[in-house]
Amino acid sequence: MPPEDNQIPLLSDQESDQDVAYESGEKVHIVGINEPDEEGSLGVPPFSWKKLWLFTGPGFLMSIAFLDPGNLEGDLQAGAIAGYSLLWLLMWATAMGLLVQLLSARLGVATGRHLAELCREEYPTWARMVLWIMAELALIGADIQEVIGSAIAIKILSNGALPLWAGVVITACDCFIFLFLENYGVRKLEAFFAVLIATMAISFAWMFGETKPSGTELLLGILVPKLSSKTIQQAVGVVGCIIMPHNVFLHSALVQSREIDHSKKDRVQEALNYYSIESTVALIISFIINLFVTTVFAKAFYGTELASSIGLVNAGQYLQEKYGGGLFPILYIWAIGLLAAGQSSTITGTYAGQFIMGGFLNLRLKKWLRALITRSFAIIPTIIVALVFDTSEEALDVLNEWLNVLQSIQIPFALIPLLCLVSKEQIMGTFKIGPTLKTVAWLVALLVMVINGYLLVDFFSSEVTGVMFTIVVFAFTGGYLAFIIYLVSRGFNLSAWRCLVPSKQTHGIE
Repeated sequence: MPPEDNQIPLLSDQESDQDVAYESGEKVHIVGINEPDEEGSLGVPPFSWKKLWLFTGPGFLMSIAFLDPGNLEGDLQAGAIAGYSLLWLLMWATAMGLLVQLLSARLGVATGRHLAELCREEYPTWARMVLWIMAELALIGADIQEVIGSAIAIKILSNGALPLWAGVVITACDCFIFLFLENYGVRKLEAFFAVLIATMAISFAWMFGETKPSGTELLLGILVPKLSSKTIQQAVGVVGCIIMPHNVFLHSALVQSREIDHSKKDRVQEALNYYSIESTVALIISFIINLFVTTVFAKAFYGTELASSIGLVNAGQYLQEKYGGGLFPILYIWAIGLLAAGQSSTITGTYAGQFIMGGFLNLRLKKWLRALITRSFAIIPTIIVALVFDTSEEALDVLNEWLNVLQSIQIPFALIPLLCLVSKEQIMGTFKIGPTLKTVAWLVALLVMVINGYLLVDFFSSEVTGVMFTIVVFAFTGGYLAFIIYLVSRGFNLSAWRCLVPSKQTHGIE
């Protein structure tokens, strides 16, 4: 291979005053990254367990969004109402989520910039401001659910001594834990999240062992697709809560925490290979944890009168009443797992908020200030929510439905820019996705958006009353659909126009 063929224009010149995900001194040095290639060597370097270990981390931080309190609530409701019948859907939804996250990682590795930064450069000012506002709203909605989940766990563990609002305040302080750990390096932060994921795994595995779900029904639920009209709402919830808009932005930034020589195609491909492995392993673990939660509640409450009334607030108490006793009360095991899920997801939410704000607005603020601003966006409305809804489980469930709708609305504004950008040769160079992968990715994105569209229609058809409210909803819907059409048409028009321009670069890989 001639030397010039191994040089690819993945990185455009970045001005020194631009915000970046990680400064050069913060990145993890990968073994062999600065070593000269052996004379005559071709292709990607051979697999190395040591290198895989050094690349391991970003995928596990990304996987936390698949384990946040909102997902856990979807799991327990799916188990209680649908039993084991939706486990196959949980598996395939996780696979779809993996595809989206791998594309996000591909974008970050190949370009050296994350999704928010690229959106700032690719779209006109008005469009990128709309995308930024939508991303912030999605993050706030997710963060409220995550903080409330942590606060519920703290209330349980304190035997009710600490009300919901106090738990929210305690959880709000996690941004200082985040800043403290970040000062000690990326690997220390990743190790902290690994401990939290392990805590979730142990807690929910313990519950699995206590309740002893049926192994046969579990396997049948995974292998045999089954869906009925009675479980369609839970099915929509399982798929809808898997892809989180802020997580798409987050993963494209996290992968830049490793030092990669972007001037060498083989080194970039090597990084993509290792990130694909570690992300797949991370989401397999998250799937197993979600499986534990779903099967525990399927075993305990499927077919009972309590099934339709279970939520995060009362789930632990219902489990305690049914199973009680044991070496350690199941109520507290549930609370520990829920606390780990809430704390880990709120900290990654703070992380995502920094990248989103910095990328779209090109803000070069000190990390503590940016974390404080990001935290305030979510904590202030969450404290208000906790004070208003502390005494009403039913009101919290209604709030959770509205927050799910808020995040469902935002999904196209992360997926469409991502798919348009990874398809563009000007941005991705030789690492643009090929036609087969592009078709699959768009089909997955369309399926996810249709499913979330069903959720929106179902929700608003029951909630929208009154002429004025109906007019407002229809006006918003019109603007919403018009912006989605704009994003799609802009992506395809640019791609079609560039196809007419002669290019010296090679075709994309599948």
